[in-house]
Amino acid sequence: MIIFKTKHHADVMMLDQVAHNMIRLMGHSDVVPGALTEDEVEQAYQNLSTAMKTSSAQSGDSWDDDSISVANRGSPLLELLATAIRENEHVIWEASLR
Repeated sequence: MIIFKTKHHADVMMLDQVAHNMIRLMGHSDVVPGALTEDEVEQAYQNLSTAMKTSSAQSGDSWDDDSISVANRGSPLLELLATAIRENEHVIWEASLR
């Protein structure tokens, strides 16, 4: 599991493979642990938002379970990024020990 964190939003947890794909969709290296500075968050938000609007993102993906779309998987992370933009915060992600 990988956990995404910012100060004013609940943590978002994802399975490793899904999280790595989301990090790449944000336009960032999928190295864990990782971070986005306050200045990088808005671009990551735009990248992920654009990726989630494609027709292939609206249907099931082939990462783990074909019934769950990229758009559905990415929504909680997109909300976390939006909060980070509003609050001018950085975002980090790290492996969970849970």
